[in-house]
Amino acid sequence: MSEFMGDHDRLRLEEPTPDVRAVITDIEGTTSDIAFVHDVLFPYARDYLPPFVRAHSQEPAVTALIEDVRTEAEEPGADLDRVITILEKWMDEDRKATPLKTLQGLVWEKGYIDGDFTGHVYDDAVATLQAWADDRRALYVYSSGSVAAQKLLFTYSDHGDLSDLFSGYFDTRIGAKKKMRSYKAIAAELGELPASLLFLSDVGEELDAAANAGLQTCWVARDENTQEKARMSERHPVVTSFEDIELV
Repeated sequence: MSEFMGDHDRLRLEEPTPDVRAVITDIEGTTSDIAFVHDVLFPYARDYLPPFVRAHSQEPAVTALIEDVRTEAEEPGADLDRVITILEKWMDEDRKATPLKTLQGLVWEKGYIDGDFTGHVYDDAVATLQAWADDRRALYVYSSGSVAAQKLLFTYSDHGDLSDLFSGYFDTRIGAKKKMRSYKAIAAELGELPASLLFLSDVGEELDAAANAGLQTCWVARDENTQEKARMSERHPVVTSFEDIELV
């Protein structure tokens, strides 16, 4: 049964489970505050993505993404105005569409470089990830945001450049985060047995999919709403901070 770790308790992931050879972490709500994503990144993209697409529509990379939008929307004849309308609708729906996420990453890159914002990462996540890296645990990120956007958040974080902590990044190109096959694909990509991988997330459906694929899981429940969902599930070990996790 899942339980919450107190200030002096740590969740030990040990026998009879295999040693954790690698940790795969979600970002939003796990390493980073949901508010940063929803109150900073998303509004920034909502304001700047339409003019960005118009200004760069003739560049090969953006042209290809525009075509991807037409394909995913099943509107092959959509003109540029219609493509932008589709993108705006997807943003309003928080749709995890790969071409949208890639374009958002391109827009956020300018914001990070210009110093408009820095990537939020929780103090406990930074300290624990650093300790795991020092212990030679391989660390990976799996997020619905594009790989480029993931790298930007950790490169331009409010703790400095954390990108060297990670051995690799995965986004929706490997598969949807609530699908079991995505986690099997990640394990195959890493050349590891699923049982030797630990997946961290604040979303129960993602953790269920990972567990169904054979991965070890841990529910990072930082707020009361997430903690209540975790309590009702009772399927995954639950912590409120990275500091509560002890790998063996």
